[in-house]
Amino acid sequence: MSALRRRLTSCLVPKFLKPHHRTLARQGFLDYRSLWLLSIALLAVVSLLPLCIITAIDYTLTGRVAGSEQVLRTVRTASNARRTVTYFLDERRAVLEFTLREETYALMKDPEHLAQVLRNMRAGFGGIVDLGLLTEDGIQVSYAGPFDLQDRSYKDVPWFMAAMEKGAYTSDVFLGFRNISHAIVAVRGETEAGRPFLLRATLDILAFSNMLTSLEAGNSGDAFIINREGVLQTPSKRYGAISQAAGIPVPEFSERTDHFITTDRRGVEVLVAYAYIKASPYILCVVKPTSEAMIGWLQPRIDLLWLAGISLVVIVTAIYVISTYMTNAIYDSNLRQAQVMERMEQTGRLASIGRLAAGVAHEINNPLAVISERAGLVRDMLTLPGRKTGREPAPGLVDNIDIVLESVERCGQITKQLLGFACKIDLTIEKLDLGKVVRGVLRFLEKEAEYRSIGIDVDIPADLPPIHSDRGKLQQITLNLVTNALQAMSSGGSLTLSARLDEGRGVALRFSDTGCGIAPEHLSRIFDPFFTTKGNHEGSGLGLSITYGLVRKLGGAITVESEMNKGTTFLVTLPLAMEEQRVNAEDIVG
Repeated sequence: MSALRRRLTSCLVPKFLKPHHRTLARQGFLDYRSLWLLSIALLAVVSLLPLCIITAIDYTLTGRVAGSEQVLRTVRTASNARRTVTYFLDERRAVLEFTLREETYALMKDPEHLAQVLRNMRAGFGGIVDLGLLTEDGIQVSYAGPFDLQDRSYKDVPWFMAAMEKGAYTSDVFLGFRNISHAIVAVRGETEAGRPFLLRATLDILAFSNMLTSLEAGNSGDAFIINREGVLQTPSKRYGAISQAAGIPVPEFSERTDHFITTDRRGVEVLVAYAYIKASPYILCVVKPTSEAMIGWLQPRIDLLWLAGISLVVIVTAIYVISTYMTNAIYDSNLRQAQVMERMEQTGRLASIGRLAAGVAHEINNPLAVISERAGLVRDMLTLPGRKTGREPAPGLVDNIDIVLESVERCGQITKQLLGFACKIDLTIEKLDLGKVVRGVLRFLEKEAEYRSIGIDVDIPADLPPIHSDRGKLQQITLNLVTNALQAMSSGGSLTLSARLDEGRGVALRFSDTGCGIAPEHLSRIFDPFFTTKGNHEGSGLGLSITYGLVRKLGGAITVESEMNKGTTFLVTLPLAMEEQRVNAEDIVG
């Protein structure tokens, strides 16, 4: 059971994201979080890109097929309607032409005879409201129908002039003398004397409209007729009654039934299938919203998206498991390597420091012992009771000997500290007041700053939360950055140390000086070991590198901003809390 749990942990839980496991990246190993994210990203691109492309292609092609099918269906509807309307108009025009051949002008001039002809037309064909016989002067000399139009003059009416010129003409829908929407079909004939005249019929607009309303245009579709100016010739469900402007642009002329997509006056995208009716001013239009074309594709689209979604979840899960397992394996291997390297480094360090400590003990402690012994002997000789000399020691001589002995003792303590450096270096986490730590370090540098007329301003709020960190490391970071700032300024200038709470990251400690600044080409290398912008023998190039390592060991980050001849700002961000325990050199990597 425990082995299974370990395997699941290796596949599902990224070990390297735990706070106490982040030190490996800070010590020069891989950035495991970036490696993990890069692995996920690459596998996602390789795996998901083909799926997304195939889904998009399928989605697009299916939509195009559905759209094409809807377009073809609408164009077919318009084409069928075109044949019906053309047949209706041709039939009425042919009836009038047949009447001209079978009837004489003299007979049709008789209203009674013309009324009989109208009855025969209605019985055989329908769709005709009245008949009229017009002379070449535009006078209606004979009329059969429900309106009082006998002897009306149509000389200046556009349809009369067009019919006399062309021989046959179908008019737009207009009001005319009867003040009712109607259309005229007129054909030209000749009297026995060779004089031209017109026989005209009024079309039944209601029968004309019923042909279009019977079309299968869909629930939201609409079929109607407009003229060349875009005025409705039949009622429209979407755009209003006869003689109103249609809500779509006038289509371009085409010999065949055609289509286009546009936005109507309501702002709705519509598919328009249209056909020009021959020998007439009419344009037949079948209009459907483009959204209706997608109704039939709704279920296939849902099925496609479900399949793509399930595939996406499975692939993403597999990518996460594989990436996590591989990165955990690399992390475990590097962790073992780091532990071995740490032990080897500690062993070599102890050996080197041991040899140095032995040399120091031999070269320094022995002379110090002699000095201490001789100085003690002189003091005893001067202060021993019952000494035989009759003179008192010079004033202050014994005190000076005591000072020598104290200095020897201090040197001995320094030697002991040097010898203690061979021991393991511990990282001690404790609760610290950042302001006190910073001000404590500045006390050692105030004299130098005062001597060089450099002002130091500390802006650390008293209510800043305490941080849990290592006092010694924090002091060394502050000392290195302040020293670096002082070295960047000649006599005069100012150094500002400020701290603010950085939500989500901890405490931001800022070191801003007005020194010489750092050239832009050097900013990317400023934390590299042995890199320095100072002259020969003026710096080792390790100060900022050591500072960078200390900040990373404390779980923080350090950045730099600089402008030549204006100054430099170092920003150190530290976490508010680290694990409160003593972590020695071996524990840092584990």
